[in-house]
Amino acid sequence: MRIAMWSGPRNISTAMMRAFENRSDCTVSDEPLYAAFLHQTGLDHPGASEVIAEGECDWRRVTETLTGPVPGGKPLWYQKHMSHHLLPGMDLEWIHGLANAFLIRHPNAVVASYIKSRAEVAPEDIGLLQEAELFDAIRERSGQEPPVIDSTEFLTDPRGHLEALCGHFGIAFEERMLHWPAGPRDSDGIWAKYWYDAVWRSTGFEARPERIPTLSKAHQAIADACLPAYERLYSARLKPGR
Repeated sequence: MRIAMWSGPRNISTAMMRAFENRSDCTVSDEPLYAAFLHQTGLDHPGASEVIAEGECDWRRVTETLTGPVPGGKPLWYQKHMSHHLLPGMDLEWIHGLANAFLIRHPNAVVASYIKSRAEVAPEDIGLLQEAELFDAIRERSGQEPPVIDSTEFLTDPRGHLEALCGHFGIAFEERMLHWPAGPRDSDGIWAKYWYDAVWRSTGFEARPERIPTLSKAHQAIADACLPAYERLYSARLKPGR
């Protein structure tokens, strides 16, 4: 099984990747389309030249790999994806052969965190618009809603959400998904040194109070442009025990 977890930046996407990597039966991939995204857009992300030099910049080759043999012959392949890495002109047919899920966070919180690492931000940068579009396409094709996890609610009950997510995909929940060793991993993208400080210090999911932050007028306009997409996805979120 290939699980594609679609998220925007500044979410718990890397911690979720840690949870799956800590399973006994799973290999993981960290943002495999990032180099192709940066190469095509020319955006000035931290370490962009390193990411492009290190990664595969042909998205067609990337997607062939993602639908090919599972690295290490493991029965489960967890692919951590950023939804904004899907650019116009990319063929998305390959996605429908994966087991897809979505990770969301309130856009105010995403924008507030994002601008700490990159000053410039646009609605397309935080991924919610693309997530909503992809969610609709998968639902239309499959006739079923793919699972959506709201990160704030997830952190109040990681076990319940992971059990529900594993149950949705028909795989066993493993206790070891809740905790992992601190520090970097060979599976981390080369960009990890710019973005993964908190994850490198972590040993598990940490509950945090999530208040909707106050933004500048310009940044609030960006969050507001993404709010309808967030609210629509939020309405389809997993509700463990309900």
